Amino acid sequence: MVNRILSIFHKEIAGVHQAAFLLGAFTLMSQLLALVRDRMLANFFGAGQTLDLYYTAFRIPDLIYASIASLVSISVLIPFFSGVFEKDRTQARRLLDSVFTAFLGIMIVVSLIAFILMPYLVRFFFSNLGGEQAMSELTLLSRLLLLQPICLGISNVFGVITQISKRFFLYAVSPILYNLSIIFGLLFLYPTYGMRGVVGGVVIGGVMHFLIQIPFVYKEKLLPRITFKFDTKIIWDVIKISIPRTITLSGNMLELIVITSFASWLVVGSVSVLNLALNLQSVPFAIVGVSYALAAFPTLSACFAKGEREKFMNHIVTATRHVIFWSVPIAALFIVLRAQIVRTILGSGSFNWEHTRLTAACLALFVVSLVAQGLELLFIRAYYAAGRTAKPLVLNILSSIATIGFPFVLLTLFNTHQIFRFFIESLFKVEGINGAAVLMLPLGYSIGTLLNALAFWIMFEYDFGNRWTHSRAQSKIEQNITGEEIVQTGDRYAFTSKVIPTLSVSIQAAVFGGFVAYIGLNMFNSVFNLSTLFGIFAQGFVAGVMGIVGAGLVFVLLGNKEIGEIYGALRQKVWGTKIIVSEPDKIEV
Repeated sequence: MVNRILSIFHKEIAGVHQAAFLLGAFTLMSQLLALVRDRMLANFFGAGQTLDLYYTAFRIPDLIYASIASLVSISVLIPFFSGVFEKDRTQARRLLDSVFTAFLGIMIVVSLIAFILMPYLVRFFFSNLGGEQAMSELTLLSRLLLLQPICLGISNVFGVITQISKRFFLYAVSPILYNLSIIFGLLFLYPTYGMRGVVGGVVIGGVMHFLIQIPFVYKEKLLPRITFKFDTKIIWDVIKISIPRTITLSGNMLELIVITSFASWLVVGSVSVLNLALNLQSVPFAIVGVSYALAAFPTLSACFAKGEREKFMNHIVTATRHVIFWSVPIAALFIVLRAQIVRTILGSGSFNWEHTRLTAACLALFVVSLVAQGLELLFIRAYYAAGRTAKPLVLNILSSIATIGFPFVLLTLFNTHQIFRFFIESLFKVEGINGAAVLMLPLGYSIGTLLNALAFWIMFEYDFGNRWTHSRAQSKIEQNITGEEIVQTGDRYAFTSKVIPTLSVSIQAAVFGGFVAYIGLNMFNSVFNLSTLFGIFAQGFVAGVMGIVGAGLVFVLLGNKEIGEIYGALRQKVWGTKIIVSEPDKIEV
């Protein structure tokens, strides 16, 4: 029985939808654990200085991970190893040893430098979080979390083997163990060691992230070792390809550092409110946007590498349609049910009603850009699969500047223009609450994300849609093919024209589903006792089901084809064991 259970971790997954559903299912489990974790954090500490310090402590280690550990990202390393992996295991082992040793050396040096400079870094970015004692605690927590980039970077190196072999179970289980470790820290280490015990649980989770992959990597006889015989060429090639992606991720992390810094200048608890809302909106984003981007990435890479442009476009169109199909209605329901979601998940213990209202408003503003976040991730993966990293780099740099600038401008408007402030507070029902200025941070973030996704869409249509259409049509003209055949041939490569119908139907379904959910909230407002957890949950659950049914009805009546595709995919074995030929997979940890 044990062997049968363990064998699941060694099975290969076939099909974009099957892999996406598998990753989505495990991501859902991980996100549910993350919600339990956040509920415990909110219950224990509330939106106060202690939780502010906890969330802020992640920012600098996260930046180091994005700027250094991402150099050994799975999406970068796999193209170097996929061919060698099948042909020459000895060569693959030598290359892995070189990359592993170089990464570990660089990471240790950078972490030591950050360890020494941490007191100055936290004071530079977050000096307004508290006095000397708060800065001292923040410095200590940030130093402990410097172990995270090392652990997750090692996990990336191991993940090269597991992902080339399409062992998606190993990838999917890692975040579950990660969140279980944090919950362990809250339950068992916090009573003795305080917040340092909670951070200790985070570090244990990072260790578990790579430990889960060791048995399979060891079985394949490819466990990396420290070596003094470097393959400098492979290391330099990896760094050259990684730099654009690393700068992009560093820009995203810098956005969060600056936004957190803005929040630290607002009332105490603003950092907590901001991060709790961000974590809540990350649940649908991770389940839909991340899962589809990860699942589609190997196939996109393989299609482009083989010159199968039509298949490449078909896969990206399919993934885009399904990200829109799921994300738009979910965003509408989250906006309508935001108060019930926050009160059910976080509303206990030290997390009071004012914290709930501010977090709910921030959640609504974050999910406005939910579909944009998913599409942005998908477009970036498409460009990476095509080996084009320069344009995403430039676009994301501009986006980072905008995403940092918008919150600053909005905060200025909020504090200097009473009409604008009154409009925002009335719209999100936070009148009279001290700290409502925090709403400008997710609003600015969403505006920047929406503009970035729109720019990606236009750029992708030009680079992969219209250009290929024109090129293919011109080729047919030279071959004396009829005009009708030219249109039919060119249409196969179009992007926007194939996605717009799904976007249109999804918006209609979202509006109707959100309206039905709003009706449901009012219908059951007096039926359930809203002073109890069960009453709040029941009201939101019933209204949510009504909204889902309403949105589903619109999809069916308008003949939406994504429903049929999903039904067909679910009828197949999600974790089928079909043998898959090794292809240049690119799945990012």
